[in-house]
Amino acid sequence: MIKEDDGMERRYGKCQWCERLLKADVERNGTSSLLKHVDRCQKNPNKLQDPTQTKLNLKKESNGDTSVKTWKHDDARIKKALLNLFVVGELPFKFVENEAFVEYTNALNAKVVLPSRHTISRNVSKFYIEERTKMLQFLSNPKTAIHLTTDNWTSSCQRTTYMVVTAHFIDENWMMHKRIINFREIDSHKGEDMGRELLDCIRGWGMKNVMTITLDNAATNDKAMDFLVKKLPNLYEGGKHFQVRCMAHILNLIVKDGLKYQNYHVECIQKAVRYIRLSPQRINKFKKAMKDCGLQTKKSLCGDTPTRWNSTFELLKSAYELREAFTEFGIRDKSYERDLGRIPENYDFEFVTEMVKFFEKFKTKTELVSATSKPLVNLFIREVLDVDIHLRKWSTKPMFLDMVKDMRTKYEKYWGAYNKMNDFMYFAVLLDPTTKSPFLLHAFKK
Repeated sequence: MIKEDDGMERRYGKCQWCERLLKADVERNGTSSLLKHVDRCQKNPNKLQDPTQTKLNLKKESNGDTSVKTWKHDDARIKKALLNLFVVGELPFKFVENEAFVEYTNALNAKVVLPSRHTISRNVSKFYIEERTKMLQFLSNPKTAIHLTTDNWTSSCQRTTYMVVTAHFIDENWMMHKRIINFREIDSHKGEDMGRELLDCIRGWGMKNVMTITLDNAATNDKAMDFLVKKLPNLYEGGKHFQVRCMAHILNLIVKDGLKYQNYHVECIQKAVRYIRLSPQRINKFKKAMKDCGLQTKKSLCGDTPTRWNSTFELLKSAYELREAFTEFGIRDKSYERDLGRIPENYDFEFVTEMVKFFEKFKTKTELVSATSKPLVNLFIREVLDVDIHLRKWSTKPMFLDMVKDMRTKYEKYWGAYNKMNDFMYFAVLLDPTTKSPFLLHAFKK
């Protein structure tokens, strides 16, 4: 309070930076003068002399290098980044009010005002509508070539069948993208019903240039494609090459036919691994056996499931790498041999070594063609030829004769002749500067 010339005492405020006195009487002045001074004060550390001036920021690149770049506070950019965090990170909306998150945000930039969970939920809905509108405009452009993939599955707990459709495309900057454009419950796995669902999805997005659709080899998928080809216009060669069969799925079918021949070597090791993994006490005994054998590794025995062939491969591979510990485990566990009747011996592991070498090729190829962030179609022909060479090589070994014979039958069904495969695969080879026509001619001869 300061006494003025008229003898009245009035309230003043003092600036914390320049210590200037400002009228702050509640009845006569209010706080407007204080707010105006904050923006004008030359000693305000949060005030930039030039509103367009940016700050320097030391940024670390993905390759480990650091670079100096400019930075400017931008509320719109921060809002969009926050929404992206909650959408991509699948965070609950109430996380925005978490004390630790608020403290972390304030530490980064005290100017950021975090919205409430109700505001961010509304903003996410608006964000979805905006992004969907952009996507609709892009996908409905006749010049945009789109490739679809789809799959169906039944939820074991809900007993409900779902379909997902993913669009793959290249933007104006030659960047690959994939977007889930449909995820819904369907009534049945019938081919015609699936075809109608796919057609509704394509029309709903206004797609004019769907080049291919990739599916697995279920018979219902073939019927769905027959229905879809009749309804879609402007397909290459009348839709003859519209369907692309999933390479990873065909590899899976080939290997499963080979694994039907479960010989007693494999079964013996499978039973031993399942016995050890049955209880924590046995696992601890096996770890101690590994230590006594001098196996300095953090690896452990892998289990297998009937529906995934690569789990059987991982089981055999891990068992072979830890083979020395099985004998030591038998000494520690007296009921091991009694319960199993027959325990793995050296000759069992010798056979498994060959099995692992044989199936390693298929595992590597499955992982290669399952990538989603790089182009793969140009590798298709060479990988198919490599599988052919691999099967021919191992068909000469007596212990693999029957196994490879059935695998060869499945291979011939899908890849046995060049006219059984999709023409687009050959176009990709021609466009690949590392192969072009000489390699394709060589492939046809093979």
